[in-house]
Amino acid sequence: MIDKQVASAAAAVADIPDGATIAVGGFGLSGNPMSLIEAVLAQGTTDLSIISNNCGVDDWGLGILLGAQRIRKMTSSYVGENKEFERQFLEGDLELELTPQGTLAEKLRAGGSGIAAFFTPTGVGTQVAEGGLPRRYDGHGEVAVASPAKETRLFTVGGREREYVLEEGIVADYALVHAARGDRHGNLVFNKAARNFNPLAAMSGRVCIAQVEELVEPGELDADSIHLPGIFVHRIVEVGPDIEKRIERRTVAASSSTEGA
Repeated sequence: MIDKQVASAAAAVADIPDGATIAVGGFGLSGNPMSLIEAVLAQGTTDLSIISNNCGVDDWGLGILLGAQRIRKMTSSYVGENKEFERQFLEGDLELELTPQGTLAEKLRAGGSGIAAFFTPTGVGTQVAEGGLPRRYDGHGEVAVASPAKETRLFTVGGREREYVLEEGIVADYALVHAARGDRHGNLVFNKAARNFNPLAAMSGRVCIAQVEELVEPGELDADSIHLPGIFVHRIVEVGPDIEKRIERRTVAASSSTEGA
């Protein structure tokens, strides 16, 4: 088996060129591969096409690449929480392929599984299927690029005929993901909700780069507990357990001593 360990995040992403397509794990700010994102920022890579559920916030997650104007296009299902994203999109500096969340997950999984395309009922009867969603504005409030119409077909499933829309699988040049534990062969274990889009993003990348909080020797991970097998991972770098982790909003319930005060 190949030892896939790389010495640093900088070394792991060093060959990502300008114009690359990158699938990035995370959901909100949970499970973001921040060390890898920061390394991409530091080396100056630009004109990137990013596939990720969202684009972080203005100063964290993929938002730091966006703020430095390194991203040309986002393929996402949720684009809130980021004022810079809104500004760049409306001013024509950023292209957006807005994709239903479940469809995005399946497009990544399909690409990683060698499935060229699939039919889904999600989006039928909307601009997702019919086309016309704004992808890029011209900076003057007019749509410069709109989404195209997609092929639809009728299928009978469970005795019910329904219309389905054709969606293509996603294969990215690179994938950046975060995991709690991994071994030198690339097997990964994710922590609870931080699993989210990470396995799917990893599958879709021709070259998958994983950052892990703890790197162990092959055989130390329980085989039944592995969430993503090493066949999908090409490079792995240990970033330690003390990396900064943020959340979008903190909600704290009132303590019993203050209730009714």
